[in-house]
Parts: sequence; C-alpha cells; structure tokens
Amino acid sequence: MKKAGIIILLVGLLMTLYTGFTYFTREKVVDSGKLQMTKDNQNTINWQPYAGVGLMLIGGVVLVLGVNRKDEKEINDSLI
Repeated sequence: MKKAGIIILLVGLLMTLYTGFTYFTREKVVDSGKLQMTKDNQNTINWQPYAGVGLMLIGGVVLVLGVNRKDEKEINDSLI
C-alpha cells in the first residue's frame, strides 16, 4: 500500500508539472501505385494542473493510511 501511495503521489506531481503532451499519427492521403502521400496529424492531450494536485492528495492519503494499517498490524501481532 505504501508503494502505491508513493507512485500515485509521483504521478500527481508529474501531472502538475507537465499539463499535457503531444503525439503524432500518420495517415495515408493518397495510395496510387508508386505514388504514396502521407500526412502527420498532431494530437494533443491536456489536463488542468489541479487534477495533478488532487492526485497528489489522494496519493498522500493512501500513503498515510497504508502506513497506519501496517503499524496497527505490527502492534496487534506483538500483543498476541
């Protein structure tokens, strides 16, 4: 649970710092024997910075709850 919290926290940090990315797809426009023409299409995916902040908050909660549950298990095991 602790590892998942750290991963979610880091992904949220990256989403806050980088608010999107661009990728290209190639599309055939003309395919006539030896003549081939292609077109590169630019596609962009964007998100708001507060989505990353929200994900960091969720990751922090998962991290804290994961540590607390592990501590409770160790305490219960030592009492038995």
